[in-house]
Amino acid sequence: MGTYIIIGLITLGVAGAIFAVSLIFMGDNEKLDDRLANLTRNGGRGTGGPAEAAQSSILRTPLEEAPNIIESQMQLLIKTFNLRKFIEQSNVDISVANFILMTLGLGVGVSVIACVMLPAKLIWAGPLAGGLLATFPYIYIWFKRGRRLKRFATQLPQALDLMAQALRAGQSLPAGIQLVGQQVPDPLGPEFHTAYEQQNLGSTIVDSLEQMCTRVPDLDLRFFATAVMLQRQTGGDLAEILDKIGKLIRERMQIKGMIQALTGEGRISGAVLLAMPPILFLVMLKLNYKYVMKLFEEPMGHQMLAVAIVMQVVGALWIKKIINIKV
Repeated sequence: MGTYIIIGLITLGVAGAIFAVSLIFMGDNEKLDDRLANLTRNGGRGTGGPAEAAQSSILRTPLEEAPNIIESQMQLLIKTFNLRKFIEQSNVDISVANFILMTLGLGVGVSVIACVMLPAKLIWAGPLAGGLLATFPYIYIWFKRGRRLKRFATQLPQALDLMAQALRAGQSLPAGIQLVGQQVPDPLGPEFHTAYEQQNLGSTIVDSLEQMCTRVPDLDLRFFATAVMLQRQTGGDLAEILDKIGKLIRERMQIKGMIQALTGEGRISGAVLLAMPPILFLVMLKLNYKYVMKLFEEPMGHQMLAVAIVMQVVGALWIKKIINIKV
C-alpha cells in the first residue's frame, strides 16, 4: 500500500510540474482581441469626469478582461499589488490565471516530489524547495519587465526629438505621436501607437498619455505627459519643451552611467560576499557530509541556519541601499 501511495504522489508531483511548465509556453493567441481590449479599456471614448471613468460595463470592460475567480481572490489577498498590470508591463503573453496556476503547480509539484525522494530527516526541505521554485515565474516576469522598461527609457529621448521635429514641420501632436509609433521599434513604438489609436477612438490626447503612463511607469514619460498637459492649458512652444525634456533625460542617463561605473566595485563586492556562504556550504557538504549535516540534525544547528539566513538578507538589503543612488 505504501508503494502505491508513493507512486501516486510522484505522479501527482510530476503532473503538476509538467502542467506548470506547459503554461510557460502556452500563450494567448487572440492578438486582435487583446489589442481591441487595450484600446477600449479605461475610457476609450470618454472625455467625462471621474464619475464616468469609475463606471464599468461589458462594453468598456470585455469579458476576457474581467477578473476571474482566481484573480479576484488574489486581489482580495493582495490589494496593493496589481498582478495583471505587472504582467502586462513585462509584455509576457500569459494570463493572470495561468500565471497563478503555473506558480502553484511548480510549488506543489516540486514539494511533493522532494518530500517523497528525500529521507525522513530532510522532509522539511521539500516545501522549502517547492516554495523557492514557485518564485521562478515571478522572477522571470520581473526580469522581463525591468528590461522592457529600461529599453523604453533609452528610446524616449529619440521619440521626443522625433515629435519635436514633426511639430516644427507643421504637424500636430497626434500626428507626431503616430510618427513615433511607426518609426520607433518595440517597446516604445507600440505604446505610442496605442495612444494614437485611443485618441482616434474618441479619447483626448491627454487621457491617452495618462493611460500610457499607467501602462509604463516611467518617470521621464510622466514628465512628457505633464508637459503636454501644461502646454494644452497655458500654451507655449511644445517643440522647445520636448527638446529640453529630451536633453534633461540624456543628462540623467549620463549621470546614471557615471554612478554605475563608480559603484561597480561595490556591486561586485556585494555579489561575492553574498555568494560565498552558499558556495562554501556546498564545498563543505562535498568534503565532509556528516559535519555539515549537524546543522540540520541538531536544534542549535537550526538556530544557526536561521540566524545566517537573516544576516544574509539584511546584508543584501544593506549593500543594495548603499549602491542604489537615485538620480
